[in-house]
Amino acid sequence: MIRRAGRVGGSGRAVVLFLAALLPLLAGAGQAQAAGYRYWSFWDLDGDRWTYATQGPSVARPADGDVQGFRFAVSEESDDSSQPRGAADFAGICAKTPAKDGSKRVALVIDFGTAEDAPSGETPPANRTACARVAPDASTAEALASVAEPLRYDNSALLCAIAGYPERGCGEQVSGTGTESGTGASAPGKETEGGSEDGSEKTGSPDSSASGESGESGDDGGPSLGLFAGVAVVALLGAAAFWQVRRRG
Repeated sequence: MIRRAGRVGGSGRAVVLFLAALLPLLAGAGQAQAAGYRYWSFWDLDGDRWTYATQGPSVARPADGDVQGFRFAVSEESDDSSQPRGAADFAGICAKTPAKDGSKRVALVIDFGTAEDAPSGETPPANRTACARVAPDASTAEALASVAEPLRYDNSALLCAIAGYPERGCGEQVSGTGTESGTGASAPGKETEGGSEDGSEKTGSPDSSASGESGESGDDGGPSLGLFAGVAVVALLGAAAFWQVRRRG
């Protein structure tokens, strides 16, 4: 005997309507969790492509002829960080800076980012390149300081501004709309001046430099516990609705 699918009863219909109303709210809650950090990222030129630096600028010791870049932008993680734009050619950047005994030359690409990523009330300067001629053992931070002052650091020796930009803020977390969502949170893997005890240095995204503080509060920009709970509720209600439909069939 062929069994026909039954109609959804009053209670089942109510559950279905409730689910339809709840799902957009949960989707909006998930989108609200998306946040990024406004900070300077640090890059090495490998051949003809940029790669995210594995050391911070105060630890990195570039060789003569290296090209390194900095980009100011809002990014969620180091994997999606915006790369420096424009020409990145050592010969072109350092053409007017001749080699000199007892020194090295490092080409720097400084990308101040877009107006969309700029802090409120500030306008990014024009991007620039510079050839730093520094001591053979100089770090990238020293090379940068020789061509792009003033630099600004926070009390954790985190690089906050290059050539005075931005005037304020340092790796602050911003909402998905680009507005500041709080201070005190630090950008994922941001490079710091001091580095760690083993000589390595945090790079990339600004969450790791504030792992002790932001990790305790759980405010890391990821999905909240409430969102997971909501999804679980939807799953349970969906199962209940399905069971009622089967039972009334």
